[in-house]
Amino acid sequence: MKLKITLILTLFTSAIFAQVNPKGVKYRRSSLYTLMIDDTSRAHYSTIKYAFMHAPFPDKFNNHNLISRSIVSNPEIKKQEKNIDSYLNINEVAKKAVAKWFNRSAKGGFNMNLISERGSYNASEMDARTALLNKRGLALLADAGEELIGNTFVLISEFKYTNKEEVASKTTGFLNDALAASLAQGTSGDTAKTRQQIDAANKVITELGSGYVIVTTSYLYRLNWTDSISSVFYNQYWTDDANLDTNKVKAFNKSNIFTLTYIGSEKSWADVQALKSMKIDEDTLIARATVKAADKVIAKLQRNHEEFRTKSPLININPIAAEVGLKEGVEFGDKFQVLEQVMDENGKTSYNKVGMIKASRELGVWDNRYMAGAEGDTAQSHKYTQFKKVSGGEFYPGMLIRQKN
Repeated sequence: MKLKITLILTLFTSAIFAQVNPKGVKYRRSSLYTLMIDDTSRAHYSTIKYAFMHAPFPDKFNNHNLISRSIVSNPEIKKQEKNIDSYLNINEVAKKAVAKWFNRSAKGGFNMNLISERGSYNASEMDARTALLNKRGLALLADAGEELIGNTFVLISEFKYTNKEEVASKTTGFLNDALAASLAQGTSGDTAKTRQQIDAANKVITELGSGYVIVTTSYLYRLNWTDSISSVFYNQYWTDDANLDTNKVKAFNKSNIFTLTYIGSEKSWADVQALKSMKIDEDTLIARATVKAADKVIAKLQRNHEEFRTKSPLININPIAAEVGLKEGVEFGDKFQVLEQVMDENGKTSYNKVGMIKASRELGVWDNRYMAGAEGDTAQSHKYTQFKKVSGGEFYPGMLIRQKN
């Protein structure tokens, strides 16, 4: 049974607040920890690393960065995934991500402060000692696990400064190999698709011209947080500083139940260029391209991996608008589900689809890419993308949208 009064009050408050201060809308973001492959042999290594370390954090995610932000490249390991897996396991990254969620102290005690803050939960209700004793408390812990902890991602990026000819050669070479394979297997559908990809690639290559790009390959992992892991954590490892149980501290230190699951990888690139009329030094151009390439690969991962897609609130309904744009990979015609957040009597959250909207060519997509307008692009006065309603009833500010396949 849904708590109608609670829901109405929650939605009314969100809607009013969104109209007054859209940026203040509270919604539960996924959390992200970003690292880079540290390869000192790469051209412009120092500039690229500085740009990565000082880039604005993706604003659709909670910042879940740990102290270490780089993985040393190992030339003896040909597959980067093996090097990454080795680092993640040896350094117990999954366990450290869990420890950060629960604000683990130097003594080894936990608290629910960060979870309460990010999830807008009542801090006293979320205290694990209290929550484990009643049905509502258990539901809140489960909700936090599903909504927050289970949506923790680790993203490792490898950057390379290279010329466009090399990128073009590798792209067409790969596609030609795929075409040859499909011809050999007699798969006509794959053959036609690959021919189209080659034509598209050749068109892009022709338009690229000469110059340099930053190519980014990123590898995405997700923290495993299941009911069984949650149960072990709260019952066998949970202790706080006020009632510190040293046996539970030692048990957590020795635990090996926390792991990461590999989701997939994507590659993207950004141009290192400036208008001839603009005098910009090469390091600045490379730094900008590094940040843009990192943003583009995140957008690509979100498009291709549903679990990594973020939600964003509607900030207006006349016109229908949200603070997403080219940085998130939004293209004309992209459809988004409109979701209404509901809560049951125990505080468990669910999302009901109430309609569909799409990014319209006539209305335009917001260019919110890094340094948009700094290199001669036309700056936009509005800071949102406008949408057309495809289906659904009445929408209101504060509802959430999520990209659809």
